[in-house]
Amino acid sequence: MLVLGIETSCDETAAAVVADGRKVLSSIVYSQIALHRPYGGVVPEIASRKHVEVILKVVNKALKEAGIGLKDIDVIAVTQGPGLVGALLVGICVAKAMSFALKKPLVAVNHLEAHLMAVFLEKRAPAFPFIGMVVSGGHTNLYLAKDFLDITQLGQTLDDAAGEAFDKVAKMLGLPYPGGISIEKAAQSGNPSAIAFPRPMLDRKDYNVSFSGLKTAVANFLRQHPQANKADIAASFQEAVVDTLVSKCMQAVKDFRLSRLVVAGGVAANKRLREKLLAKAKKEGIEVFFPPPHLCTDNAAMIAGLGYHYFKANKLASYDFDAISRYPVCLSL
Repeated sequence: MLVLGIETSCDETAAAVVADGRKVLSSIVYSQIALHRPYGGVVPEIASRKHVEVILKVVNKALKEAGIGLKDIDVIAVTQGPGLVGALLVGICVAKAMSFALKKPLVAVNHLEAHLMAVFLEKRAPAFPFIGMVVSGGHTNLYLAKDFLDITQLGQTLDDAAGEAFDKVAKMLGLPYPGGISIEKAAQSGNPSAIAFPRPMLDRKDYNVSFSGLKTAVANFLRQHPQANKADIAASFQEAVVDTLVSKCMQAVKDFRLSRLVVAGGVAANKRLREKLLAKAKKEGIEVFFPPPHLCTDNAAMIAGLGYHYFKANKLASYDFDAISRYPVCLSL
């Protein structure tokens, strides 16, 4: 079964073809980073307009790379949310039009749950149930996944997401956007123990996180120490974020007495996070799964992969569904 995935939730225009929910035949991603870099973040209107310009080219390239035509597609899967509404609507409108014209079934996929399930596009994949953590520019969420369509949110960020905090601190340090890559690069020559930045909310038993206070701590430190070593600040900040994420997901794994953890989303590509999480998990006898780096950032292969399971469960979309900017807030278990 061939599923065409379409993803336009933020600033990547993506299309992919996945066979039987596991085998990636093509995955095309058009990145808008260069467009948004002068502004230090994503500008929604610019993102939406660029999606309109390139979406059909990206879809056609995905089909060509997979060696198939539109008539060969069995199902069309598209991101419904969360994300920027204007950006989401571009992908949704294209997917609806294709579904109608080709008389192919349509499924509307949860972007965050698709991030978790990107790990199943690898040969090494976890068994259910497992704890999942999605860490990206807009989201930091913890989940209990019992099956592809049985995913419960346990906690989330109460303010800034981890990736958002990276972007804002990078801007404070005069580092280029996107901040995650810039901070990680700067931190390589810094001392992660140089500055004792706070590890927020580690004294609480729930699975929520907060990075706004940490971001403020960095801003205050910079005001008080304007000549401080930027590499040390970057390394110390990154260490605080990583320690917080590792602590929260390991807490959830232990509380639910599980031995498997999946970490996905753009920040999951951070080498320091992977290093500390793998070291901690090894001590605790916990198996950790990451999607490959190219499937951590936004992509359509993960949408097609999870879309396959939506279709198999007869979770089809009608033509009147709308974009979802945010899903309901989960403040505690």
